[in-house]
Amino acid sequence: MTCYRFVTPRRAGKWYPDLETAKRFASQIGAGFLDSRTGRFVAYVGTVLEIGPATGGSARRLLPA
Repeated sequence: MTCYRFVTPRRAGKWYPDLETAKRFASQIGAGFLDSRTGRFVAYVGTVLEIGPATGGSARRLLPA
């Protein structure tokens, strides 16, 4: 199973079991927001998406789409 979280230059979000949940809570750490008209996630500058295994291990860092 894969987990997702958003990381800003100053804060890191919690790990979530799916990407949609991670996007929904990203605004709490200032990583971005969900556009209410389109439903798309808009990341702020410097925000990075981390994808990691649920059992620990190393995470991969990706730029949000």
